Amino acid sequence: MSDAMLHAVNQDPDDFAVQIADSIESFIVAVTEVAKGDEPDSAVPFLLLEVSQLLLTGGRLGAHEDIVPDERYEPDTGPEPDVDDLRERFGRMLEPVDVFSEVFDPYEPRKAPVAFRISDNIADIVTDLRHGLAHYRSGRTTEALWWWQFSYFSNWGPTASATLRALQSLVSHVRLDQPLAALDGLDTDEDLAEEALAEEAGRVMAEEIAAPLGLHSP
Repeated sequence: MSDAMLHAVNQDPDDFAVQIADSIESFIVAVTEVAKGDEPDSAVPFLLLEVSQLLLTGGRLGAHEDIVPDERYEPDTGPEPDVDDLRERFGRMLEPVDVFSEVFDPYEPRKAPVAFRISDNIADIVTDLRHGLAHYRSGRTTEALWWWQFSYFSNWGPTASATLRALQSLVSHVRLDQPLAALDGLDTDEDLAEEALAEEAGRVMAEEIAAPLGLHSP
Protein backbone atom coordinates (compact mmCIF):
# COMPACT_ATOMS: atom_id res chain seq x y z
CA MET A 1 0.00 0.00 0.00
CA SER A 2 1.36 3.43 -0.93
CA ASP A 3 2.21 6.13 1.61
CA ALA A 4 -0.60 8.26 0.19
CA MET A 5 -3.17 5.52 0.77
CA LEU A 6 -1.87 4.81 4.26
CA HIS A 7 -2.17 8.51 5.03
CA ALA A 8 -5.76 8.53 3.79
CA VAL A 9 -6.67 5.49 5.87
CA ASN A 10 -5.01 6.62 9.09
CA GLN A 11 -5.73 10.34 8.95
CA ASP A 12 -7.53 11.95 11.88
CA PRO A 13 -11.26 11.71 11.05
CA ASP A 14 -11.98 15.33 11.95
CA ASP A 15 -9.19 16.72 9.75
CA PHE A 16 -10.15 14.36 6.94
CA ALA A 17 -13.80 15.43 7.15
CA VAL A 18 -12.92 19.13 7.03
CA GLN A 19 -10.76 18.64 3.94
CA ILE A 20 -13.39 16.55 2.16
CA ALA A 21 -16.19 18.97 3.05
CA ASP A 22 -14.15 21.98 1.93
CA SER A 23 -13.38 20.35 -1.40
CA ILE A 24 -17.00 19.37 -1.98
CA GLU A 25 -18.33 22.79 -1.05
CA SER A 26 -15.74 24.40 -3.32
CA PHE A 27 -16.95 22.26 -6.23
CA ILE A 28 -20.59 23.20 -5.65
CA VAL A 29 -19.77 26.91 -5.42
CA ALA A 30 -17.58 26.76 -8.54
CA VAL A 31 -20.04 24.96 -10.82
CA THR A 32 -22.86 27.20 -9.62
CA GLU A 33 -20.81 30.21 -10.66
CA VAL A 34 -20.00 28.66 -14.05
CA ALA A 35 -23.70 27.97 -14.60
CA LYS A 36 -24.50 31.69 -14.25
CA GLY A 37 -23.03 32.09 -17.73
CA ASP A 38 -20.90 35.15 -17.01
CA GLU A 39 -17.98 33.52 -18.86
CA PRO A 40 -19.58 31.00 -21.24
CA ASP A 41 -16.46 30.75 -23.39
CA SER A 42 -14.58 29.28 -20.43
CA ALA A 43 -17.29 26.87 -19.26
CA VAL A 44 -15.74 23.65 -20.58
CA PRO A 45 -12.19 24.32 -19.32
CA PHE A 46 -13.54 25.37 -15.91
CA LEU A 47 -15.70 22.25 -15.66
CA LEU A 48 -12.76 20.08 -16.71
CA LEU A 49 -10.71 21.53 -13.85
CA GLU A 50 -13.47 21.32 -11.23
CA VAL A 51 -14.53 17.76 -12.04
CA SER A 52 -10.88 16.66 -12.04
CA GLN A 53 -10.37 18.14 -8.59
CA LEU A 54 -13.58 16.58 -7.30
CA LEU A 55 -12.45 13.14 -8.44
CA LEU A 56 -9.28 13.55 -6.39
CA THR A 57 -11.55 14.01 -3.38
CA GLY A 58 -13.51 10.96 -4.46
CA GLY A 59 -10.29 8.98 -4.74
CA ARG A 60 -9.43 9.87 -1.15
CA LEU A 61 -12.85 8.66 -0.04
CA GLY A 62 -12.44 5.50 -2.08
CA ALA A 63 -9.01 4.76 -0.60
CA HIS A 64 -10.28 5.29 2.95
CA GLU A 65 -11.43 2.33 4.99
CA ASP A 66 -15.19 1.76 5.07
CA ILE A 67 -16.90 4.53 7.01
CA VAL A 68 -19.67 3.26 9.28
CA PRO A 69 -22.43 5.73 10.25
CA ASP A 70 -23.21 6.34 13.91
CA GLU A 71 -26.90 5.55 13.52
CA ARG A 72 -28.60 2.51 12.04
CA TYR A 73 -30.98 4.61 9.97
CA GLU A 74 -30.00 7.72 8.07
CA PRO A 75 -31.39 10.88 9.70
CA ASP A 76 -33.73 12.99 7.59
CA THR A 77 -31.97 15.94 5.98
CA GLY A 78 -35.16 17.64 4.84
CA PRO A 79 -36.17 18.42 1.26
CA GLU A 80 -33.45 18.25 -1.37
CA PRO A 81 -32.56 21.63 -2.90
CA ASP A 82 -33.82 22.01 -6.46
CA VAL A 83 -31.16 21.62 -9.16
CA ASP A 84 -33.40 22.08 -12.21
CA ASP A 85 -32.19 25.64 -12.77
CA LEU A 86 -28.56 24.47 -12.69
CA ARG A 87 -29.38 21.63 -15.08
CA GLU A 88 -31.20 23.90 -17.52
CA ARG A 89 -28.50 26.56 -17.49
CA PHE A 90 -25.81 24.03 -18.35
CA GLY A 91 -28.10 22.43 -20.92
CA ARG A 92 -28.42 25.74 -22.77
CA MET A 93 -24.75 26.62 -22.38
CA LEU A 94 -23.48 23.25 -23.62
CA GLU A 95 -26.26 22.58 -26.14
CA PRO A 96 -23.95 21.79 -29.10
CA VAL A 97 -22.04 19.14 -27.14
CA ASP A 98 -24.18 18.32 -24.11
CA VAL A 99 -25.02 14.75 -25.15
CA PHE A 100 -22.26 12.16 -25.17
CA SER A 101 -22.02 8.37 -25.16
CA GLU A 102 -20.46 6.32 -22.38
CA VAL A 103 -20.00 2.67 -21.48
CA PHE A 104 -21.43 2.63 -17.97
CA ASP A 105 -19.52 -0.41 -16.71
CA PRO A 106 -16.28 -1.18 -18.59
CA TYR A 107 -16.08 -4.62 -16.96
CA GLU A 108 -19.45 -5.76 -18.23
CA PRO A 109 -18.78 -7.69 -21.49
CA ARG A 110 -19.99 -6.13 -24.74
CA LYS A 111 -21.90 -3.40 -22.96
CA ALA A 112 -23.41 -0.99 -25.50
CA PRO A 113 -22.73 2.74 -25.08
CA VAL A 114 -25.44 4.75 -23.35
CA ALA A 115 -26.29 8.39 -24.03
CA PHE A 116 -25.80 10.90 -21.20
CA ARG A 117 -25.89 14.66 -20.83
CA ILE A 118 -23.14 16.67 -19.16
CA SER A 119 -25.80 19.00 -17.77
CA ASP A 120 -27.73 16.12 -16.18
CA ASN A 121 -24.56 14.64 -14.74
CA ILE A 122 -23.40 17.88 -13.13
CA ALA A 123 -26.82 18.39 -11.55
CA ASP A 124 -26.91 14.81 -10.26
CA ILE A 125 -23.42 15.13 -8.76
CA VAL A 126 -24.38 18.35 -6.99
CA THR A 127 -27.50 16.68 -5.57
CA ASP A 128 -25.44 13.86 -4.05
CA LEU A 129 -22.83 16.20 -2.64
CA ARG A 130 -25.39 18.59 -1.14
CA HIS A 131 -27.08 15.69 0.63
CA GLY A 132 -23.85 14.91 2.46
CA LEU A 133 -23.27 18.59 3.20
CA ALA A 134 -26.65 18.74 4.92
CA HIS A 135 -25.45 16.05 7.34
CA TYR A 136 -22.10 17.77 7.79
CA ARG A 137 -23.61 21.18 8.54
CA SER A 138 -25.93 19.55 11.07
CA GLY A 139 -22.94 18.19 12.96
CA ARG A 140 -23.32 14.61 11.70
CA THR A 141 -19.76 14.32 10.43
CA THR A 142 -19.58 10.54 10.28
CA GLU A 143 -22.93 10.38 8.52
CA ALA A 144 -21.70 12.90 5.96
CA LEU A 145 -18.51 10.97 5.29
CA TRP A 146 -20.43 7.72 5.04
CA TRP A 147 -22.84 9.24 2.52
CA TRP A 148 -20.11 10.81 0.40
CA GLN A 149 -18.15 7.56 0.35
CA PHE A 150 -21.18 5.38 -0.37
CA SER A 151 -22.52 7.66 -3.11
CA TYR A 152 -19.02 8.01 -4.59
CA PHE A 153 -19.03 4.27 -5.25
CA SER A 154 -22.69 4.04 -6.23
CA ASN A 155 -23.43 7.21 -8.18
CA TRP A 156 -21.48 10.45 -8.21
CA GLY A 157 -18.09 8.80 -8.70
CA PRO A 158 -19.00 6.95 -11.91
CA THR A 159 -21.02 9.96 -13.07
CA ALA A 160 -18.13 12.36 -12.50
CA SER A 161 -15.70 9.97 -14.20
CA ALA A 162 -17.92 9.77 -17.29
CA THR A 163 -18.32 13.55 -17.32
CA LEU A 164 -14.58 14.06 -17.03
CA ARG A 165 -13.95 11.81 -20.03
CA ALA A 166 -16.47 13.80 -22.07
CA LEU A 167 -14.97 17.16 -21.08
CA GLN A 168 -11.42 15.96 -21.66
CA SER A 169 -12.45 14.63 -25.07
CA LEU A 170 -13.93 18.00 -26.03
CA VAL A 171 -10.77 19.84 -25.10
CA SER A 172 -8.56 17.26 -26.81
CA HIS A 173 -10.50 17.35 -30.09
CA VAL A 174 -10.07 21.10 -30.31
CA ARG A 175 -6.49 21.35 -29.08
CA LEU A 176 -5.38 18.54 -31.39
CA ASP A 177 -7.34 20.06 -34.29
CA GLN A 178 -9.33 16.88 -34.84
CA PRO A 179 -12.94 16.67 -36.08
CA LEU A 180 -15.47 16.01 -33.35
CA ALA A 181 -18.15 13.36 -33.73
CA ALA A 182 -21.46 15.06 -32.92
CA LEU A 183 -24.39 12.87 -31.90
CA ASP A 184 -26.96 14.78 -33.93
CA GLY A 185 -30.45 13.96 -32.79
CA LEU A 186 -29.28 11.53 -30.13
CA ASP A 187 -31.57 11.60 -27.12
CA THR A 188 -30.69 10.30 -23.67
CA ASP A 189 -34.10 8.62 -23.54
CA GLU A 190 -33.18 6.37 -26.45
CA ASP A 191 -31.65 2.93 -25.92
CA LEU A 192 -29.33 2.63 -28.89
CA ALA A 193 -26.90 -0.11 -29.76
CA GLU A 194 -23.34 0.67 -30.78
CA GLU A 195 -24.20 0.43 -34.48
CA ALA A 196 -27.09 2.86 -34.06
CA LEU A 197 -24.83 5.31 -32.25
CA ALA A 198 -22.41 5.16 -35.16
CA GLU A 199 -25.23 5.90 -37.61
CA GLU A 200 -26.38 8.84 -35.47
CA ALA A 201 -22.92 10.37 -35.27
CA GLY A 202 -22.44 13.32 -37.60
CA ARG A 203 -19.20 15.06 -38.39
CA VAL A 204 -18.53 18.68 -37.46
CA MET A 205 -15.24 20.50 -37.61
CA ALA A 206 -13.55 21.42 -34.35
CA GLU A 207 -13.44 25.10 -35.21
CA GLU A 208 -17.24 25.21 -35.34
CA ILE A 209 -17.46 24.55 -31.61
CA ALA A 210 -14.16 26.08 -30.53
CA ALA A 211 -15.39 29.67 -30.35
CA PRO A 212 -18.56 29.14 -28.27
CA LEU A 213 -16.66 26.84 -25.91
CA GLY A 214 -13.68 29.13 -25.53
CA LEU A 215 -11.28 26.51 -26.87
CA HIS A 216 -8.72 27.45 -29.47
CA SER A 217 -6.18 25.44 -31.37
CA PRO A 218 -2.56 26.46 -30.70
